[in-house]
Amino acid sequence: MSIKRMEVLKSLAVEAPTKIVMLVIDGLGGLPDKDGMTELERAVTPNLDKMALEGETGLLEMVDVGLTPGSGPGHLALFGYDPLEFPVGRGILEALGTGATVSKGDVCARGNFATWGQRDVIVDRRAGRIETEKSRELVRRLSEAITEIEGVKINYYPGMEHRFSLVFSGEGLCDCVSDADPQREGSPMKWAEAISPEGAKMAYIANKFIQEARKVLRDEPKANGCLLRGFSGVPDIPHLSELYKIKPLALAAYPMYKGLASLVGMDVLDDIEGSPAKLIEELQARWDAYDFFYVHVKHTDSRGEDGDVAGKVKVIEEVDKVIPSLMELSPDVLVVTGDHSTPAKMKGHSWHPSPIALLSSYVRPDGSSNFGERACARGSLGIIPAWKLMGLLLAHGRRLKKFGA
Repeated sequence: MSIKRMEVLKSLAVEAPTKIVMLVIDGLGGLPDKDGMTELERAVTPNLDKMALEGETGLLEMVDVGLTPGSGPGHLALFGYDPLEFPVGRGILEALGTGATVSKGDVCARGNFATWGQRDVIVDRRAGRIETEKSRELVRRLSEAITEIEGVKINYYPGMEHRFSLVFSGEGLCDCVSDADPQREGSPMKWAEAISPEGAKMAYIANKFIQEARKVLRDEPKANGCLLRGFSGVPDIPHLSELYKIKPLALAAYPMYKGLASLVGMDVLDDIEGSPAKLIEELQARWDAYDFFYVHVKHTDSRGEDGDVAGKVKVIEEVDKVIPSLMELSPDVLVVTGDHSTPAKMKGHSWHPSPIALLSSYVRPDGSSNFGERACARGSLGIIPAWKLMGLLLAHGRRLKKFGA
């Protein structure tokens, strides 16, 4: 049904002089803490609260009820693609975001440097979030020591902090492989396994690589090993400009989100800082050249994964401070939401819907008391599938013709 909807929107889309801004606060949603308030509800956000009061609010169901989305599916939904019909692995997103060249038949994987303990127990899946420069040094060491495994060539692409990407190139590779990652700390290593017979070779190569990397990194105090996940090849996905007659720009600092934007045909800026203030400065400088702007703030998610309530609150408040600068540009449509919830209470992604506030000249203000989970749950938008959001933004931007006679 979602692909049919996409085709309908494509047939109705028209060019227009309007500008749309999508501000994504990664992992925005939370859960009540001891004081009964979520991180978002606790944050002092007068500008976001004003936007909620004057606009329409609700909640976005990122994938489906009860399903916890990864960042890839969450973002694809925001861009109008049903993630159940457009499955995309994290590996290809991370690789594209780090500037990798990927060909048909290649398999990408997202790597995490990690701390391994006795008996292959994973002590820290992120190696203490090591510094980016240290991570780059380790990637260089690995690239010099392990160039190929049994005829499969390996190309390396450093990311930020503990992250890096690998591109495996060779005959007979398939991305139907499970993650080589236990997904939780204090658990024994979970090795890659073939999901189908075609994935057997890739699973073997991935596990062999991790074993060889352990030898290279064995003297490191924190990053003495790695994990691999999100095995994926090049997907077939239509571009936003072809679908909706928009000229989109992505403003994101982290490789994976650049990869997501590149995958759906956005122009992507390189080497930009990820603070809310810097992102808005970059947007202001390019305001005249584009008509759709995707702005990504990462560290709400990172603080949530670390269980850092105060840290997540602080990032949300930093975002709130830049809203006036954004409003000075007078966007025709402004939407603020998240790609998923990352409650500090859970230290990870969750299935809870993400708050959304939408502002344009054509809203029916619902008078929401504030931009928080419970207030948004009472908003006029209700709970809507995230992949339907793009149609709503186009409508508010007067970029859709009438459907039917």
